[in-house]
Amino acid sequence: MFSYLCRFMAFKVFKFKLVGNFPSNKKLIVLVFPHTSNWDFVIAIGARSFLGEDINFLIKKEFYNSWTTNFFNKLGGKPIDRVGKMNLVDRISKLFDRNVTLRLAIAPEGTRKLNKQWKTGFYYIALKTDCQILPVAFDWKKREVKLFNLFTPTGNQDKDLKFLKSLFVGVKGKIAENSML
Repeated sequence: MFSYLCRFMAFKVFKFKLVGNFPSNKKLIVLVFPHTSNWDFVIAIGARSFLGEDINFLIKKEFYNSWTTNFFNKLGGKPIDRVGKMNLVDRISKLFDRNVTLRLAIAPEGTRKLNKQWKTGFYYIALKTDCQILPVAFDWKKREVKLFNLFTPTGNQDKDLKFLKSLFVGVKGKIAENSML
């Protein structure tokens, strides 16, 4: 029910359109930029519902309880335990080992606030799990959810991040001043 409400909000109320094609890969990193507002979650769930694809996101395991577990699981949530000796990249990589299908949406800014320096965990996860990256723009100015071509990381982080960031030049988030590159 919530997925259909999000789809209605994204494509009827906010008038977004979907541009591009979703790949058939069973495992990939969905790199979503920019993430400037809580409304991005509504757009993401709406796009996921429209596509009819399994796309997951990480959520702190502390948010899971008897009231929320089914809700988050149906939306594609994957609980992550952020305590312990294993670093977060290793923890998330283990999720790829344990799941036949895992398309994990990650916002590289790591926050809804302005952050010109991307966190690189998504990149290291892609390298460690041998996954491709699907760059996806939430462009509130054009009202588009744009799916770019798949990208295979080369191991040259500086070059790869420069290329990935170049895809998003001119894309504006809901709070435009927080989506600058």
